[in-house]
Amino acid sequence: MDQMIAPLRKYADFHGRATRTEFWMFFLFRVLLVVAFVVPFVIIVGISDRDSNGGPIGILASLWLGLACLVYLALIIPELAVTVRRLHDQDLSGWFVLLGLVPMGGFVVFIFMLLKGTNGTNRHGPDPRAPTEQTASIFA
Repeated sequence: MDQMIAPLRKYADFHGRATRTEFWMFFLFRVLLVVAFVVPFVIIVGISDRDSNGGPIGILASLWLGLACLVYLALIIPELAVTVRRLHDQDLSGWFVLLGLVPMGGFVVFIFMLLKGTNGTNRHGPDPRAPTEQTASIFA
């Protein structure tokens, strides 16, 4: 669960590296969030279709869609940031994220997200998978 929301804590942090787990857990979090918004919206729209005049249910559907759009917009920056950090893990420039704007470029970025990062420190920082040395305060 911690890996799912880690990009939200690093909201606009485009520096450093991100593991595949961090990226894909955030991806799963976004998918679950979409499902959490789409299912009630479909139910609300289904109810409003039976009610010919729309009324308060139509207003509720509009408000729910507006809230979903706001949440989506709020997640664009952490999505870009975790993607850039994932590219940094492979010692690539974060500008490769712009490949998603050209035809078939999104597929290339998808492939990059599947690849393993570089071992050890690279120009973007230390290896996030490397074990950190921690000593108990009792022995310090």
